[in-house]
Amino acid sequence: MAMECARHQDDPARRARLRWRSRRGLLENDLILTRFLDAHETELSDDEVDALTRLLELPDNDLMGLLLGQNEPAEALNLPHVLALLRRLRQT
Repeated sequence: MAMECARHQDDPARRARLRWRSRRGLLENDLILTRFLDAHETELSDDEVDALTRLLELPDNDLMGLLLGQNEPAEALNLPHVLALLRRLRQT
């Protein structure tokens, strides 16, 4: 019998952790991520949560470059679900 992974939306602790990790040292990143989560947190799919988690592993300056559209993701982040989330974040 295989265990199912809990969905992000079904786990308040996971949601709180994601929001906490979205608080960044650079104000610009913090504002973009906070506004995005305020508007869309309850509707994020597990793929979008995975994409955001991958982006949050970046240093602040690299993340800011991606969010502002100054840079494009390196190979490891050049994935369809990450690119789709970046497009949404850039519209925030």
